[in-house]
Amino acid sequence: MTDWNAKTIAEFRAHEGRVGGTFEGAPMVLLHHRGRRSGREYVNPIMYLPHETDPDTIYVFATRGGGPVNPQWYDNVVAAGVVEVERGVETYRVTVHELTGAERDRVYAEQARRFPGFAEYERQAAGIRTIPVLELKREQLTPTPAA
Repeated sequence: MTDWNAKTIAEFRAHEGRVGGTFEGAPMVLLHHRGRRSGREYVNPIMYLPHETDPDTIYVFATRGGGPVNPQWYDNVVAAGVVEVERGVETYRVTVHELTGAERDRVYAEQARRFPGFAEYERQAAGIRTIPVLELKREQLTPTPAA
């Protein structure tokens, strides 16, 4: 997986946030986070769903391909509460908020409608875990008051 990630990251950066192959045309971000215990920096390429009206908000999905446990990046990102994303040619900080209930279900259903593989991931995980949906919202810089 590390080799695949490295190739995808390199392609993402070389083509201003676009990749080919399986993910051609899919919205992608590079999610930067630190290991909760190791402190090591990680970067994961992840598909996202843009918010319907707020360009500063996106949603990511901790699918792990429908596997029985959450991906490691999920625990790191939730624990941090603030991480960075590369989106296109821009890198910025985002706050992390986990969606639950009907809101989570609505956002996940939209992603599955656009990308049917997500419906399959949910089917595979059914009865084992609910795939987490995280809202990532760009941190707004607050101006420094003039002296």
